[in-house]
Amino acid sequence: MEKRRRFALGALSNRGATWWLLCCRTVQTLVFLMIFLSAPLTVFPQQPSDDLTDRSIEDLMNIHVTSASKEDQKMSQVAAAIFVIGQEDIRRSGATNIPDLLRMVPGLDVAQINANTWAISARGFNSQFANKLLVLVDGRAVYTPLLGGVDWDTVGVPLEDIDRIEVIRGPGGTVWGNNAVNGVINIITKKAQDTQGAAVTGGGGTLGQGFGTAQFGGSINKGPAYRIFTNYLTHDPFSAIGGGSGGDGWHLLHGGFRVDTDLSNTDTLTFQGDLYAGDEGASIVHSILSPPENLNVFRHTGLSGGNVLGRWNRKFSTRSDLTIQIYFDRYTRSGPESRELRNTVDFDLRHHVVLSPIHDLTWGVGYRYTADQTVGTIDQAFVPADRAGQLWNFFVEDQITLKPDVLHLYLGTKLENNYFTGFVLEPSIRVTWNLSNRQTLWASISDADRAPSRHDLNLIAVLAALPGPSEVVLLGNPKFQPEGVVAYELGYRTEINKRISVDLATFVNSYRNLESQEPLPSYFEPNTSPPLLVLPKSFANKIYGTTAGAEASVQWKVTNWWTLSPGYSFLQMDLHTNLDSLDTTTVPDTQGSNPGHQAQLRSHLNLPHGIDWDSNAYFVGPLPAQFVHSYTRLDSLLTWKFSERAQLSVVGQNLLTDRHVEADDTYAVVNSSEVKRTAYVKFAWRF
Repeated sequence: MEKRRRFALGALSNRGATWWLLCCRTVQTLVFLMIFLSAPLTVFPQQPSDDLTDRSIEDLMNIHVTSASKEDQKMSQVAAAIFVIGQEDIRRSGATNIPDLLRMVPGLDVAQINANTWAISARGFNSQFANKLLVLVDGRAVYTPLLGGVDWDTVGVPLEDIDRIEVIRGPGGTVWGNNAVNGVINIITKKAQDTQGAAVTGGGGTLGQGFGTAQFGGSINKGPAYRIFTNYLTHDPFSAIGGGSGGDGWHLLHGGFRVDTDLSNTDTLTFQGDLYAGDEGASIVHSILSPPENLNVFRHTGLSGGNVLGRWNRKFSTRSDLTIQIYFDRYTRSGPESRELRNTVDFDLRHHVVLSPIHDLTWGVGYRYTADQTVGTIDQAFVPADRAGQLWNFFVEDQITLKPDVLHLYLGTKLENNYFTGFVLEPSIRVTWNLSNRQTLWASISDADRAPSRHDLNLIAVLAALPGPSEVVLLGNPKFQPEGVVAYELGYRTEINKRISVDLATFVNSYRNLESQEPLPSYFEPNTSPPLLVLPKSFANKIYGTTAGAEASVQWKVTNWWTLSPGYSFLQMDLHTNLDSLDTTTVPDTQGSNPGHQAQLRSHLNLPHGIDWDSNAYFVGPLPAQFVHSYTRLDSLLTWKFSERAQLSVVGQNLLTDRHVEADDTYAVVNSSEVKRTAYVKFAWRF
């Protein structure tokens, strides 16, 4: 289906950016070399991964997580809908990227748009830039305030270095603040002590022509532990809808380091960073005015960036500890419709103190400064072209023990000013009730806000060129206000017996000030060539409504050698426009762009002679607004561990059909492609 896309005016230059980035890369390369060469090294063999199939169901229910309250908690006691993807889940998924890993989470909608672009959201409102989902990598926010979402193509954390991914469906504004409206994804990497020695993984196949990771870990004078890594991928293009190439091939080179050290018996320090560079292609809709036409054209995007993060933890006593984290992030994207250069500095302080046997308090303050420089093209621009914003926040949460080991109440709030529109208050109240040592009931009421992006405030674009000639212009609204939600949640976790655990969650969300597109009076523009009639539209906050749904996941150890993990989610959206709204398209498009039903079934078999067989099936319901049919994706993985430290895997993905469409959103920046069946071989060697 042909998409009518954005036309834009205006461009500003970005002098010196390339030289500055080259200097940053040189400095970080020297840091790598200093760590590696400055002292004698002690090298240890790679530690074997923790196999979750060897754990009991009780152990799985008591995995410790940190994303719900920024404090260590047993998952069975968390008052939120949380799902943890562990190291063995990653290995058994057959995935080569983080978006494909996230398909196993009930209530999370993962749709691949083309070979290098995904739409990922929790509990509705999915799009290429899903602006109600917060994504973190080791506490560093992965988000662009320009377009209001995540560029998943550059979240290139090596899968072998991920300790776990904690996914919260539902608001996390009290703890995490800005944009944690419908969910939080927290990607947590392994400590350097856990990746000692050398490791090499690599492979290739029918679409992923080649991919691999090489890393080395050791210690400096038996003290600070470190690791350095590099990985690379190259991916063939998918097929365009209707035939031909989608022009969306993808290449990315990524490298980084991490150092963990104990400064004293009470102080620990983490220092880490990474750099990446690459390019990718895409098909976009390009509008021309003479003659009026909307053409599909191919564009390339240059990718480069890097970050450095430091985290210090001081343990004052068994009842009190302090964590301070600072990071700097810089990236450049040169396309496909405009160029963005962004610098971000972030400071976060968190203090945890046990005030009494009843009150366990966590509070913190944070500050973030982010500045962009954009260069507009004929397809897209922002006015002003350059803009900076600051974010301040303060949060406090008190865990109140009403009855030890049975009943806990969590009261908290966050006061935050977002980048552009002032302060918001994000309170929550949560309660957990341990009915027994195998059953937990939890409930919560939360308020969260989604801050406006530069896209909402400063965009100048054209949706389509029409005969006349005329153009449909979409304008940002400088008075656009934050979107908000009040969420009501209820959940239940239980261990039915030593082999079966069940996790259930239900929710009703009430939204306010959702984004609409309102028509403005038309006008004639005589100074263009040719002169044309302009039909403008602008963003406004004139949609409200509710969503409701349920999510379930089960862990069933059928035998000691066979595990089944089914999951299911249901979503219903009921949105409306205000009486004074003239927007007739946004509500049906939003409601029809999210699947009502999703299900998954993952199977793991331990076979003789060191062979494992994993099969993962994912069903996704239709998207009526996008004319996308329901589909079932089947991935299968056969792994042979032929020695203690070496294994070989053969993987098939999307095995049921040769190709299928997962998303075809008119408002996506890039055109959709058909996701293809693929197979690859992968080896892993640790020494």
